[in-house]
Amino acid sequence: MQIVRRAPAAAGQWPAQVPALLQRVYEARGALDLDSAQPRLAQLLEPARLQGMDAAVQLLATAIAQHKRILVVGDFDCDGATATALAVRGLRMLGAGNVVHAVPNRIEHGYGLSVGLVAELAALQPDLLVTVDHGIACLPGVTAAKALGWQVLVTDHHLAGAQLPPADAIVNPNQPGCGFPSKVLAGVGVMFYVLLALRAHLRAAGAFADGKGPDLGVLLDLVAVGTVADLVPLDANNRALVAAGLRRLRAGQGCVGLQALIATSRREAHKLSASDIGFALGPRINAAGRLEDMALGIELLLSDDPRQAQDIAQTLEEINSERRAVQQQMTDEAESAVAKAQLGTAEVPMAACLFDADWHPGVVGLVASKMKDRLYRPVIAFAPAEPGSTMLRGSARSIAGFHIRDALAAVNAAQPRLMEKFGGHAMAAGLSLPLEHLAAFTAAFQAEAARTLQPHQLQAQLLSDGELAEGEYSAGHARALRAAGPWGQGFEEPLFDGCFVVAQWKVLKERHLKLVLRTPGGASLNAIWFGGWQGNAPSERMRIAYRLAEDDFRGGDAIQLMVEYAEPA
Repeated sequence: MQIVRRAPAAAGQWPAQVPALLQRVYEARGALDLDSAQPRLAQLLEPARLQGMDAAVQLLATAIAQHKRILVVGDFDCDGATATALAVRGLRMLGAGNVVHAVPNRIEHGYGLSVGLVAELAALQPDLLVTVDHGIACLPGVTAAKALGWQVLVTDHHLAGAQLPPADAIVNPNQPGCGFPSKVLAGVGVMFYVLLALRAHLRAAGAFADGKGPDLGVLLDLVAVGTVADLVPLDANNRALVAAGLRRLRAGQGCVGLQALIATSRREAHKLSASDIGFALGPRINAAGRLEDMALGIELLLSDDPRQAQDIAQTLEEINSERRAVQQQMTDEAESAVAKAQLGTAEVPMAACLFDADWHPGVVGLVASKMKDRLYRPVIAFAPAEPGSTMLRGSARSIAGFHIRDALAAVNAAQPRLMEKFGGHAMAAGLSLPLEHLAAFTAAFQAEAARTLQPHQLQAQLLSDGELAEGEYSAGHARALRAAGPWGQGFEEPLFDGCFVVAQWKVLKERHLKLVLRTPGGASLNAIWFGGWQGNAPSERMRIAYRLAEDDFRGGDAIQLMVEYAEPA
């Protein structure tokens, strides 16, 4: 690990009430004024700029006017679940009286709109099928749906393959030819944009008695949760969406299901942050799709009954506890496999492919993520698609500078019979292949990584905003930093570093370190390093990378440093 300080940034134009520390943090992220630092909904990009939007709106408006059955088909992750709930709720608000939904089961159907899933959905007899958070790579499934006489609207944000599906309309900022400036909308964000455009069309057509139509802002809690959980970069457009959704959640105005989930995960609604979504709400919704059926997560997000929502939230809590146990076991096994293969030595390959016949396909993405952090290399973790199957499902996670989906495309171009299918983003992707192809695929993937990556890219870095001045260690600054978000991918939460004397330390729960640090100016600060106990006493002087936070345990104006990394000074 290497602590690297951000380069000095251009000075911005700020009102007097913005603290100098916050100005410095914003400028380091390319935000040079309050509009770019704290974007508002009024600054959102226009929905009409999304290619295919007119055709999508016509399909939906006609379906509503003619009382057609609309079937929303989502994905089995948090983005897909929130997008499904948003589509169902939003379409009903806009006058659709016959909306149903479905989601594939990870083990039974695999990812996306498959031919098998279409066959099962035929019993619902839809007139219009709407995909959310998938579809752009589902050529066979869309073709099968069209063959049954259905109209198909694809809403997605994943990268397109060589051929687009034969849908009646496609809305995806990443489809070829789309000039929408923000390419990082989550699936739930794309569907929200479709609803905005549909409302504008219906408003212009005089469909609303009040001339305005429903307030779609009530759905922004779902947009915020799906966007943060999917780890898409928080550009200005996404930050405006997430900030608005967080305001609703903090005010207790989120949907009943999310309010129940906040309570069950023991978070304080009025203090909710993007990191709470990422570490508490998102994983609990995702757990349903990983180990059970995402239909349960969608049911939570569609519920308007507080008691039912609380029961579902408690069930998700239990499923998430089971997920954590399965994940820990699989990660331990991956660590052992890495040690046996002598990864982490000078002979380590540029990328790793890990497989165990007993692993669960719903958890391999989390294992890949943990091992990517451990090795700081691209990692793909594989598991049987179902117990005893010779078809494998893989989940890939990457590092900066290595576009994982493009790497899979390069492997596929060179050896097109290795993978059954693949898709994804720059930093995460999924694929399936027969067990008999695993060795050949591993060799081809590692060769592509060796061709693309340079050794210096395999050094993990922590980007720091530099040192805090003595007067900046304050609860006021901690509160200002927390409120200044949302922080997340591409707009990282502020991280600082400095050298401290370790005045006191003790081990908590055999894993964590509780520290008392002394600054160069002699101030004494409390700090906590979760997972920091490695069996050895910390050095007397340490260089520490940390986040500044209020100390909720002590209350008042107490602060503490949340240690991310430390090394002898």
